[in-house]
Amino acid sequence: MSLTFGLESPLTDEARVLLAGSDAALREVYTEDECFTLDPEELDIPAVFFIVARLDGVAVGCVAMVKCGDYVEVKRLFVSPKGRGHGVGRALMENFHLRAEAIDIPLVRLETGEKLAAAVKLYRSLGYVEIGPFGEYDDHPASLFMEKTL
Repeated sequence: MSLTFGLESPLTDEARVLLAGSDAALREVYTEDECFTLDPEELDIPAVFFIVARLDGVAVGCVAMVKCGDYVEVKRLFVSPKGRGHGVGRALMENFHLRAEAIDIPLVRLETGEKLAAAVKLYRSLGYVEIGPFGEYDDHPASLFMEKTL
């Protein structure tokens, strides 16, 4: 199996399918006002790098890197059912970290939630620690805020 990563447009059909899968997974555990996502058009700006993981050429995962001054934010990390069990999520985050280092931004932050247990476990295993709200986020009871210095 070949796992590759590339910067792609969030407006492609494949990207939209991944983002719709992400939305559906979030809606299974959170209400509309507990989700703080960006739609494909909001991701299609110069301050965002949209990374797609491909397993044997098939898009199976994505993550967006949003540049926010002195840090980058993780948005829209998602692995499709077909990509699960192959280490795609960890590999996507490792690729994300390399790209952040390449643009000299050593601080990564994210907002997630405890109900996304697999994601929280992944982030903790990668060295992310809990912090308070950052940026424009409010202290929402469904939110868990984390960061990692690269």
